[in-house]
Amino acid sequence: MIIDLDGTVYRGETPVPGARRGIDALREAGYTPCFFSNNPTRSAAGFADRLAGMGFDVDPETIRSAATVTTDYLTREHPDDRVFLIGSSGLRSLFEAAGLALVEDPEACDVLVASYDRGFTYDDMTAGLRALEAGAAFVGTDPDVTIPTDDGRSVPGSGAIINAVAGVAEREPDIVVGKPSGEALDAALAALSDPDECLVVGDRLDTDIALGERGGLTTVLVRSGVTDEHTLATG
Repeated sequence: MIIDLDGTVYRGETPVPGARRGIDALREAGYTPCFFSNNPTRSAAGFADRLAGMGFDVDPETIRSAATVTTDYLTREHPDDRVFLIGSSGLRSLFEAAGLALVEDPEACDVLVASYDRGFTYDDMTAGLRALEAGAAFVGTDPDVTIPTDDGRSVPGSGAIINAVAGVAEREPDIVVGKPSGEALDAALAALSDPDECLVVGDRLDTDIALGERGGLTTVLVRSGVTDEHTLATG
């Protein structure tokens, strides 16, 4: 079973009502869930700590995220390339721990990675443009244009920043690594003991449910996150 986190298990720092009871019931029924967030700012251990603070006991080995999948992708596909990151300090730490070569000059990079960053500025967008003008590969961590918060409203996510850079450069990313990509699906299935019988649970049609459809898996949409009546009717 693949279970989304943001909007499915919690919103912001608040557990979704019934989520803990539901996860306990799944475990009692013999399921070992893989938790997968498109939040690209934390390591698996970081997510486990966050979940522990909300009362969930989750092994980091069962957690995947846009951050971990992007790190694995770059380590595999661009192991010796110079990377310029527009993203969070948490993602930068993951890249550094993996031994990726980060550079501060966008025109000196081989790969531009665009991701969620609360401090994103006009200068960052310009740096992204310069990197792509110089011929860098273009990698996005995840397509989530918005992310849910505690109060029920959404705020801009990675997709908004990726789209800003793509728009000014008039160039789409070469790959967006988080859900619903093939890389994300492979990473999630690798965490499961029996991937042939897998259920995907999440709150987004375009990422969670699309991930399940990509893999030919059964999907369950929950209404605790970003999908409202209008999105459901037109999605």
